[in-house]
Amino acid sequence: MTAGRFRAAIFLALVFFAGCDRAPEKNTVTGRAGETITLPKAINTIISTAPSNSEIIVGLGLGGKIIAADEFSARIDGINKGITLIDFSYPDGETIITLNPDIIIAAEHNRTVSGDDPFRLMGEAGIPVVYIPTSGSIEGIYGDIRFIAGLLGAGEKGEALVAGMKAEIGAVAQKSAGITERKSVYIELSPPPYIVSLGRKTYLHEMAETIGADNIFADQEGWFSPSAEAVISRNPDVIITFFDDLGTFTADLKARPGFEHIGAVRDNRVFRLDANSASRPSQNIVLALKQMARAVYPEIYEAP
Repeated sequence: MTAGRFRAAIFLALVFFAGCDRAPEKNTVTGRAGETITLPKAINTIISTAPSNSEIIVGLGLGGKIIAADEFSARIDGINKGITLIDFSYPDGETIITLNPDIIIAAEHNRTVSGDDPFRLMGEAGIPVVYIPTSGSIEGIYGDIRFIAGLLGAGEKGEALVAGMKAEIGAVAQKSAGITERKSVYIELSPPPYIVSLGRKTYLHEMAETIGADNIFADQEGWFSPSAEAVISRNPDVIITFFDDLGTFTADLKARPGFEHIGAVRDNRVFRLDANSASRPSQNIVLALKQMARAVYPEIYEAP
């Protein structure tokens, strides 16, 4: 038998025996995308393949149950050090099946990056696989937290996590209610040659509205690539990015043809949000929200 056939035989055996070892007692739930998922009665071991989901699990006090995760999740405080690392887009099925987790909690972009369902074989082995779609609103993030909490038998903790978020977001919104001269904001996620920004139906757009600011691309929807001319013509008061090196990003803005006429560039009103908190739809968006508020309206929102 060739080495390749031997590995294939071992993998199929792992699939078979992992399926045999699953606990017979199950329950069925409906996933966030409407799919039917069969779960074991108790979930004690978790593989999490996206940092947003991992942050929610940690927020529920269950980070110790994560036995394997993507490399970004593995850096999150509250997750045990030395856990098995899983490739974000191309997970090793043999490794996962050998670990025999009670559940895999994945994200929708795990599937879209690879162009296929990277966890299909694991599902066929009897391991429940749950995909969490990327939420386009703060309310959607509340739903993600409640759903994951329900999966893991932590419904009360999930409600407490959501209640805490609502209280903090509500406090920001209360301050923004008195703003009469709203500032315009441009959020840039990726620089040239392929600029990426966002419009409605994204939680970052909703965050800008919450602090009392106007997204210059509120007439657009989702994530998209605006032209440089569109940014210049809309002349934002403030520019926000996630780039670690704010100095380099600001210098790049000033070097772009025509950008010297933008008020935010001319007045050095360019700010950075914590990339993890801003880009991961979890309870931690509250940190990015407060940073955005202080950047746009420092005279209204107090420093921490």
